[in-house]
Amino acid sequence: MLGRRTGARVFAGAIVAVCMVLVGPSAPSGALFGGSQPAAAARDVVANRVMTWNICNPCEVSDVDRAAEIAAYAPQVVGMQEACVRDIERIREYLENLHGLVYHVEYGSVLRKWGRCGGTPWNPGAFGQAILSAAPMTDPVNVEYPDGGSEDRGYMAVTTTVGGLPVRVFNTHLAQRRQETVRADQTRVLAAEVARHDRAILLGDFNAVPDAPELSAIWALATDADPQCHPSPTGTCQPTTDWQSKFDYVFLRGFVPLRHRVHPTAHSDHHILHTDVDPT
Repeated sequence: MLGRRTGARVFAGAIVAVCMVLVGPSAPSGALFGGSQPAAAARDVVANRVMTWNICNPCEVSDVDRAAEIAAYAPQVVGMQEACVRDIERIREYLENLHGLVYHVEYGSVLRKWGRCGGTPWNPGAFGQAILSAAPMTDPVNVEYPDGGSEDRGYMAVTTTVGGLPVRVFNTHLAQRRQETVRADQTRVLAAEVARHDRAILLGDFNAVPDAPELSAIWALATDADPQCHPSPTGTCQPTTDWQSKFDYVFLRGFVPLRHRVHPTAHSDHHILHTDVDPT
């Protein structure tokens, strides 16, 4: 009888070990067999707070940690760039199950790439932008730029609520560095759409410093949430990357910034930006 019990325990332990390998490092403890950790008491988001974050590089980061970073600031809206759909799905689950924060989601995927997002060679994961919003989103659009540069790029837009008011929210990722002419064409496409809205918030990784000529079309329509940041080279913009450049922006049209914060993070080479806003 003792031998049977010992054998059963060994077999059960082996099953648990196999499940841990299959689930992978992004799952929190307690997620085996369909369970989850108990959520903390349900929290309210900050209704007038918006956030932008390029979440990839390093890309193989635990989605539990990414969710915890977002939950620490509890924004009403968060725009993410370099986002795989399956990562966003897990982040949403962890935000709800571990932090009591419930978000709607829209995707702005621009390509399918096994090397980026896994899946299978014949059915790779989708990659691009995503928007999480505590309020429902309507009228989503997903636009690829005519020229993405060295990699497909685009913007997405939704209508949602920030600070109790409807607003058009854009999320974009422009062409990589040293592709200034490509980015100039991309911002012209984006600015033409932003100009149609009296109240808009534009989030994203623009891959350009504030005084870069290719951003002039955006500066003509909106202001940066950092009140010290201007297109003039005399501005004192806070850097948003590990290499001490400002590439990430929260542009405001029809809003004024109340509070702007930049948070370096170990989970990306881009810092987290969040801004509390007030309608003008």
